Amino acid sequence: MSTGRVRCRARFPRAPGEAESWLADSARWDDFEFRSDDIVISAPVKSGTTWTQMICALLVFQRADLPAALTTLSPWLDMRVRPLSAVRAQLDAQRHRRFIKTHTPLDGLPGASGVTYIAVGRDPRDVAISLHHHRANLARDVVLRYLDEPSTEQSAHPSGIASDERETFLQWMANDDSPLDYQYSLRALIRHQNTAWSRRNDPSVVLLHYSDLARDLDGEMKRLADRLGISVAAETWPTLVRAATFSQMREHSDQLAPDERLGLIKDPGKFFRAGTSGGWRNHLTADDLARYLERLTAEASPELIRWLHHGAAGLNGPDSEISA
Repeated sequence: MSTGRVRCRARFPRAPGEAESWLADSARWDDFEFRSDDIVISAPVKSGTTWTQMICALLVFQRADLPAALTTLSPWLDMRVRPLSAVRAQLDAQRHRRFIKTHTPLDGLPGASGVTYIAVGRDPRDVAISLHHHRANLARDVVLRYLDEPSTEQSAHPSGIASDERETFLQWMANDDSPLDYQYSLRALIRHQNTAWSRRNDPSVVLLHYSDLARDLDGEMKRLADRLGISVAAETWPTLVRAATFSQMREHSDQLAPDERLGLIKDPGKFFRAGTSGGWRNHLTADDLARYLERLTAEASPELIRWLHHGAAGLNGPDSEISA
């Protein structure tokens, strides 16, 4: 493991105050002391962050039985439920190659030489549906107790809790709060993904997509291993790929769900709910989709939209296919 350390330098231009929410604050990255082989996983909520963390863990340790809970191996640095000093001490004590979780966009993170930034994409419509189920499974009283805030739904989420998947989608789509203040909206997701997409040719940035992982897990894991400079013995590889499947992750949800070992999730098994794409089709009307596409095309390029909707398979399609 590399023990070289580097001070942060401004590879990624940072927006002042980027991105603070009720649960996280990107200022916790300020003056972070990177190691030269660190991996930072940056994705909007419910876009495949935990899946990517698991893949990184398997590549780093090269064994299916991880040496500790995933959230211990790969903490969410900007999450405010734990003191920053404790999280940094945990990371500083790690002797393995570090892979750190964040929901902060790349332009809210410090840049450092040698660090690899993995950005993860997912169809925004599936993100919204997954967010509905995640909110229902979140132990809000526990979260707010650690945040030392009043235990009210208004404190936990300004828009309240929607009654069903479609209502969650409509609230999420229509929210006009600044992405710098509130991260749980279509507007914030597109801003996050725009920062990654604009740096897709940066050698330090790797783009993964939820649909590509679902379609070709073996191939995407090999691509990521290559980008990270990690070699895996041929006889070990099938074990790692199997451990990264959603069915296997669900079986080990008590060790893999991102609850920070604090009981933040009611049922860890329900966190790994589906592992598929296209579930939004069961909940949204044609009018909903028309409004969504109108809002989406005002914020993102056709190429980015095709990638968000289809992953790598969508990059060669005409603009007319962005709604598929």
